[in-house]
Order: sequence, then C-alpha cells, then structure tokens
Amino acid sequence: MTPLTIAVGNYGLTRALKDGSVAAERLPLDLVEIAPITKAMRRMVRSLDLDICEMAFTTYLCAKALGQPLTAIPVFLTRNFHHWAAFHHVAAGIRSPRDLERRRVIVNRGYTVTTGLWLRGILKTEYGVDLGTITWMPTDDEHVAEYVAPPNVDYAWRGQAAGDLLLARAADAGIGDIKIDSPAIRPLIPEARQAGFAYYRRTGIYPINHAVVVRNDILAADPGLAAALVALFEAAKAPYLAQLASGAPLSPGDETAREVSRLVGGDPFPYGIAANRRAIEAIVDFAVDQQVIPRKLGVAELFAPGTLGNL
Repeated sequence: MTPLTIAVGNYGLTRALKDGSVAAERLPLDLVEIAPITKAMRRMVRSLDLDICEMAFTTYLCAKALGQPLTAIPVFLTRNFHHWAAFHHVAAGIRSPRDLERRRVIVNRGYTVTTGLWLRGILKTEYGVDLGTITWMPTDDEHVAEYVAPPNVDYAWRGQAAGDLLLARAADAGIGDIKIDSPAIRPLIPEARQAGFAYYRRTGIYPINHAVVVRNDILAADPGLAAALVALFEAAKAPYLAQLASGAPLSPGDETAREVSRLVGGDPFPYGIAANRRAIEAIVDFAVDQQVIPRKLGVAELFAPGTLGNL
C-alpha cells in the first residue's frame, strides 16, 4: 500500500506517532513536516496535495461549506479556553467587553481563524456584545481563498502586525494571539484563565481548535480508514496521558494540560463525537452567526462514517 501523506503538529498528543513508537501496520504513513502547521492547513485547502492534515476547525467548516472534498475525523489535537485572547489599549476608555461595540477591533491573522471565532462567540454569549456593530480588521487573508466575509470585515490592514497596529491606536482593541509587551496594552477579560475554567463549569464546553481532515477520495478508497485513524491517534495519546498522570515535572504547556485534566475530570483531550458534541455544536453555531458558513452543518456531514458512534 502506498503510504498516505500526513501533516500534524508536534504535541504531546502526537509525539508517539511522530517518533514511530506507535504505528499501525494497515496504515503506512508518510509524515510530512510543515512548520508552522498553519502552512499545512492553507496548503491543504488550496491544493489538496496531502492525504491527511491537521486543520483549524473553523478553516475546515469554511472549506466544507464551500464544497471542498474534505471530511474530518473526531480527533482534536489542540483546544483552548480563549478568554485570554482579547486586548485593549489603555487610552481607549474600554472598561468592559460591551465597550467594544461600535469600535474597530484588530483580528490577528484572518477573520475565520478559530481563536477569533471562539472569542467573538464568547463575547456575544457570555458578555452580551453586539458583534455586528464592530468593524473587524484582519491582518491576513483567509486560508480558504473563496471565502467572502461579511461587510463589517475590513481587509485594508493585511500584512501588518496586529500588535503594532494596536499600539499605534489604529484600533482600540484586538483579538487573537497578539504578541506585544507594553503597559499600554492590557487584557480585556481579567483573570482570563479562571474565566475560561468558569465557562467550562457553566457550559460543559472545552473549545476545540484543531481537528484532523482526510481527502474524500482517500476515505472512499478505504471505508475502514477513518476508524483506523481514530484508533491510531488514541494509541498515540495514551503515553502522553500517562505522563500527565504521573506527577512528573512537565513543560508549562503540559502543566496547563494537567490542570485542565483535573478540571474536566480525566482526559483533557477527548476524541470522538459524544465527548465533544457541545463544543462541536457551539463552534458550528458561532460560525453561522458570524457568517463564516451560510448554514448549520450537522455532525453526520462533518465527520467520516465509521467515526460517528450513536448519533
């Protein structure tokens, strides 16, 4: 069997797959290293020249809605609580999330970036922000080139650094992974880490960021492939979960995963539909509300047969 090309990032969850300590004989894989992994996502949705690829879930929703021949498996390699990803300039007079209304807000990278989508959804549902009154200013184009944004998205700022724009007061606030060290820039949501944990306790949602997608022709050629891939990723995850449970010293990111494990009561990175249904439904609802996709996509449309469980 010809090896399948696959691009995934380097995480604790994928370490055993990447170093070869976990493998499946019926699934010969050609691991393609592409860094950062966002480049692989763009390459996949624009050229389909990989067989299997990690993909930001909002990018996948956008691609799927526009008819691209890709289907996800319910393997979620990254997730995050996104309350940390909103910032404001201290001179802007912003004291609460509602103060973002009728202002200009920088978006690090594209409007369809998953962190931005989750954060906007949280701002609306948790803080009552009217998203339609805000002008969103992405600093990059979208992975899915065919996507057409709503009228309150202004792409005039593409190619500029989000942090520089915010510091220069091109806008009053910004969202996304904005890297800037200045006393003039402060987080919008205080105690964001605890706010994220409280969001989980209130909603049961641990936001998903990146899934794994497979080209439809590859899935059609091997009906058992999707389930086999899920099993492979589960096997690769097992030694990492054991490491988290061991109490051994870990990197700061892994210590966060350990803390989340205590919060959620077990596996902080569950795969499958059932354990992630609330997060899947929430991200789809947010995508419809923010005009990233034109209609609600159901679970059976989004995930490969053989991975759906009991819908």
